[in-house]
Parts: sequence; C-alpha cells; structure tokens
Amino acid sequence: MTPIRIIFAGSGEFGQPTLEALLRLGHQVVRVVSQPDRPAGRGKHLTPTSVASSALAASLPLLRTDKINRESLPEADVMVVIAFGQKIGDEVVRRPRLGSVNLHASRLPKYRGAAPINWAILRGETTTGNSVIRLAQRMDAGAVLAQSELTIGELETAGEVHDRLARDGAILIPQVLDALVAGNADELPQDESLATLAPKLSRDDARIDWARPAVEIARKIRGLYPWPGCRVATCDAEGVELARLRLVRARATADDEGERWSPGEIMTTGHVQCGDGALEVVELQPEGKRPMPLADFRRGHRWHAGLRLKSDV
Repeated sequence: MTPIRIIFAGSGEFGQPTLEALLRLGHQVVRVVSQPDRPAGRGKHLTPTSVASSALAASLPLLRTDKINRESLPEADVMVVIAFGQKIGDEVVRRPRLGSVNLHASRLPKYRGAAPINWAILRGETTTGNSVIRLAQRMDAGAVLAQSELTIGELETAGEVHDRLARDGAILIPQVLDALVAGNADELPQDESLATLAPKLSRDDARIDWARPAVEIARKIRGLYPWPGCRVATCDAEGVELARLRLVRARATADDEGERWSPGEIMTTGHVQCGDGALEVVELQPEGKRPMPLADFRRGHRWHAGLRLKSDV
C-alpha cells in the first residue's frame, strides 16, 4: 500500500483499531482531531477521548476541539472519520485530495444514526456489518465504498458486537484507501427506500416492561449492554430490595407454569415470567462487581420462586 497523508477525526473507542492499523501500515497521520477532554469518573477529572489517548500515546499531532469547521487543518490526501461526534461542513470534507470517508457500524442504508449496533440487536437482526461511505451532509447517506458482513451470536451483547466491528473496520478502511489511491474505488449510491434509523438511546430505553414478550426483553438486555444497561432489583414478596443488578445476557424460553406467576416473577425453574413466554437470565452483573453467570450469583444470593425483578433505571 502506498503511504498517504491522513487526517483522522474520531473520539470513541470504535475508531482506535483503525487508527492503530493505519500507523502500522506506514501511513502518515498528519493530524488527529478529537472532541475536547470531558469530566469522567467519580472525581470528574478531565479525561481525553479514547482516540485522543491513542494519539498521545503514539506522539501524533492532536487537535482537541468542539468546532472542527472553524479549525485550520493541514494538507492531506484523505480524511478518515470514525465516531467523531460532530457534523463536518462540506468545505472541510472536500479539502483533502481524495476527499473524506466514514466508517459506520451497519450495512447501510439500514440503521443510520447514533446507535446502529444496539438497534440491530433490538430489532432481532442475525447479521450486521460495517459500511465505509463518502462523508455527506445528510446523516450516513453518502455513497458506499465498501461493506462487510458479520453474524450476530445468539447471546452476543452490543458491546461484544461493537468490539468485533471495530476490529473489522481496521481491515476495511485500509482496503478502501488503497482503492482510492489506485483510482479504482466503486462508489454506489444508497437506496433511500431501504433506509432505516438508529436513534440515540437513553437510560429510559433500558426500562423493562415484563408484560412484553420474552424474546423482545432478551434482545433489549443484550442490545443495551453495557450501556445504558437494563438495571433491576430483586425483591421479596413484601417489596424489600435484596440486590441490585444489571442484566447482561438472556434468552427466551418456552417455559410455562400456567397462570401461577405474574410478569417479572421468578418461577420454580429460575426463569422469569414474561407477558409471552419466559426469560432465562444467563449472565448478570451485581452492583459494584464483575459480570457472572446466574449459577454463580445464586450460590451467594437469593434467586428463587416468588421473588420479583423490578426494573430500576
């Protein structure tokens, strides 16, 4: 691959593997642009973004700004944008010799927006992938330069899919840059009739309504882990809270004990009654601890028939 001069605009962890891959391949990253440092942790100390941290570790020229369109950027062959978090003006997009490209974590035009991985799981998709597109002024609507396809595992969480797609992007982006340099990149317009949206999520989206079907709840648990996370409290018959948990992964079962249990109650099988079917909790995370299988949690905590799981966001 011919080494080229790259401006890399990114903030989240999703872009880190690609930035590291471009450096390994010998490309010259003439500027990394990232969001400003933000307060983080219990002490609210100013903390650089994931991409900014990688740039500092590699001694790359770093610009931290909340207004990229007002900044003076160096000459470059291409700008690579991944999980940056700002709308970039057309003048900035067109300035590099080969233009600007963006890595998006879905097979566009499906799931345009801020949370494509989460929504793919929430909607029951069994496959997903990355798209490398031209940066456009409409959200995630640019011409497609390349795509990949990955299978979503039955119990895979959004966090796990995120990490696999991030590694996949580190393969896909260099291939696209190589094609751009060679002048043989194919640019395919997106079919607008197939476009779907993946809007930003909030903690309220993680509230569980146990009257919903078990298959829907299982997708929500996996699709919203690790953030915002489906939080519940185990409660006894008097409503006293016994433990606070985040549910990590679960599957729907055909378990049926008649009308003995109400939605949200743990049955004699250890599964949770839902409005349609039952939920088998496979893994959970007690407050302040690491994720663990339900079997391990039950060795030291109450999880038996008659207890109720109360959604707690």
